[in-house]
Amino acid sequence: MYAVNDTVRDFDEIRSMYPTTYESQTAKIIDYVDDHVRNWIEASTFLTLATVSKAGQVDVSPKGDPAGFVKVLDEKTLAIPDRPGNHRFDSFQNIFETGRIGLVFLVPNRNEVVRVSGSARVTRDADIREMGAIKGRVPELVILVDVEEAFYHCGKSIIRSRLWHPEEAGSVEDLPTYGEALLAHGKLTMSKEELDARVENNDRNRLYDE
Repeated sequence: MYAVNDTVRDFDEIRSMYPTTYESQTAKIIDYVDDHVRNWIEASTFLTLATVSKAGQVDVSPKGDPAGFVKVLDEKTLAIPDRPGNHRFDSFQNIFETGRIGLVFLVPNRNEVVRVSGSARVTRDADIREMGAIKGRVPELVILVDVEEAFYHCGKSIIRSRLWHPEEAGSVEDLPTYGEALLAHGKLTMSKEELDARVENNDRNRLYDE
């Protein structure tokens, strides 16, 4: 752990540094999905899904699909289809250990986000799975989120990041490929070319098929 000279150890100290509160922010949290939150979720094409293990290990997983992939079953329940991935199943394991979940929903070309948190469970309900079908591919599992908090979050972070302005981004040519990173971190014996080809095939042919 990197050594620092001035660690803040008390939340009250932080609050004393920023004493001003805004009613629009402190009163904005609701415990259900209203029309504003529903419309945002149904327009979202990407979310981050955070879970925590019994040991306190936090995992954040990206999820993406065409708009409407997360279904609002009712004002207290969301359904997130599972797609083919890395078979680590970190989110599922954490859900069974603690059942806690947090979501951040992004909508392309909008700077705000919607945040949802609550408890999670996993279902094989055939009707709910069918709702998540894409190109005839029905997900094997669906994560259900029982909503406890939902609110809009301001757009300052995305504005500062210039996320929706890729023309302003720097070059990514010097970044390692996914295959290079896997080889380095996993001490794998296959060649970079072989692993890059496998990754490319997965990206092309395994978006919805195992």
